[in-house]
Amino acid sequence: MPLPVTSSSAHCRASLMAAVCVLLLWAVSLTAQAAPTLDVTGDEVQLRDFPVGVLIDNAQSLDYPAAREQTYALTDSTPNLGTGASVTWHRIALNNPGAETKALFLHLPAAFQVRAIAIYEEQSRRLVGQARVDLNNASDNPLMHRGTIVYPFSVPAGKTTVLYVRSQLYSHQWFEAEIYDDKHSRQALATGAHLDIALLVGMMLALVFYNGLLYFATSRKENLLYSLYLISGVIWIALSYGLIAQAFNAYGDAVFMLNLSVFTMPIFLVLFMMVIFETREFYVTEHRILQGLLALLVAGLCYGFFDIEGALVPASSLAALMMVVTSSVSVSILRKGHPLVKFFLVGHSFFIVFNGVAVLFYKGLIEPSYLNSHGVGIGIVLEAITLAFIISYRIKVLEDIRTQQDELKRQAATDPLTQLYNRRYFMAQSEALAEQAKTLGAPLSVMTLDIDHFKAVNDTYGHHAGDLVLKAVARNLQKFSRDRDLVARFGGEEFVILLPGADHTEAEGCAERIRRGVESDAVQAGDEVRVRVTVSLGVAQVDTAKESIEAALNRADKALYAAKTGGRNRVCVA
Repeated sequence: MPLPVTSSSAHCRASLMAAVCVLLLWAVSLTAQAAPTLDVTGDEVQLRDFPVGVLIDNAQSLDYPAAREQTYALTDSTPNLGTGASVTWHRIALNNPGAETKALFLHLPAAFQVRAIAIYEEQSRRLVGQARVDLNNASDNPLMHRGTIVYPFSVPAGKTTVLYVRSQLYSHQWFEAEIYDDKHSRQALATGAHLDIALLVGMMLALVFYNGLLYFATSRKENLLYSLYLISGVIWIALSYGLIAQAFNAYGDAVFMLNLSVFTMPIFLVLFMMVIFETREFYVTEHRILQGLLALLVAGLCYGFFDIEGALVPASSLAALMMVVTSSVSVSILRKGHPLVKFFLVGHSFFIVFNGVAVLFYKGLIEPSYLNSHGVGIGIVLEAITLAFIISYRIKVLEDIRTQQDELKRQAATDPLTQLYNRRYFMAQSEALAEQAKTLGAPLSVMTLDIDHFKAVNDTYGHHAGDLVLKAVARNLQKFSRDRDLVARFGGEEFVILLPGADHTEAEGCAERIRRGVESDAVQAGDEVRVRVTVSLGVAQVDTAKESIEAALNRADKALYAAKTGGRNRVCVA
């Protein structure tokens, strides 16, 4: 039978449990403060991934004496706290069980991303060293090395050194800590050249240069918008991954304003979509949706000029919205049959996947890794390459269309049998050449030509042989005339030549060369059939000050008639 529980015994039990809870909380507190203690042993120290304590101070009210008394949560040396931390304190404790003092260096490679860093060095609960770096005045600070803060400190033999790092952010909290001895500190600074980022930036700058040349050559909007998109991407990548800090030793508020590229990049991408898919003309609903997205992005950009930190807080969410809208619009356009959108979707899928990972990383929802932290850069480059392919493909399509149009124009301007210009083209061009000759005061002549007894050729050998003769005469006209002469078939067996810069004497010489060339040419009209023909020609020099080309042609025709009545196979000059 169980004993009855008295009020006195219940009170004792409650008191005991309360005491145990207090002890546990105290122990947890001590554990939380003492957990990230590292032993630095051996001749070499090279710590890149190790536990640290973290404390968020959104009120920005803690100074060093107050911060050292707080409870720190356990995290690693590359935490990502997203946008929810205005100021953070990080606690790193290092114990030296050896017999000699350790001279070490704290590296903060992501220091270029924040506004200010303060470091406090403590031994035996006594402050023995401190430093503060304001990024607005960091270019000449001896602790700043190409975007990395390097703080020297020591851990005495048998003792513990505790480092408190206060990091004041702009919009996102960036923190990364590494600890090295002298040898490895120098190696880390020498090898931290961001060669991968430099390669990505170099590729994009090459695309900018190429598309800039294309724009100046073609004046097409898509080339300009694509170049501006690339430039925005280059700025964002170089800024976010430390290339600007490393190359130009530039930091602080003025450099931080370059983060506005996170707005300009999608703005130019949306404008590129509007132009390349011609949404205004053919996809009205999709165009309006893109206009709405564009308005949000432009509003964010304008707000950023006044409050860049506030504008960047919702930037990740706005980026997610941009991905959803542009993808939905692209799918809609694809369903309506646009030939280029499938390529855009491939590149945009890369952008969405890698940027989606990066958004989760920036919001502190996933653990840091190279892919996570470099997602935006990788996504931008992959999409940029795809967009370059789209532009190249579009250029090919436009060139094919232009070639087809040129061919249609050529067919409309030429005689299909002889491939010489036709009467309509000749008359249009000759008037322009006559006006040019009049302006320059240069001579101009015309020549008319007729095949002698051509009807007899058709009657005797057939129309196929007649066509062969016409082609042969056309070849001789091109062979014995000058390159700048305008040669045309007016119809039937009648041909005309306009000779810019030639007076009647030079034109007569050209006509005589043609006459002899045709006379000596034998046309193979069958297995054992060879046809020879002659031509009669009339020449007239154009009086550009008084008469038209048509009037000059009439005088040349009269000279041609004189050549025929005079026995054919000869040249007469009007």
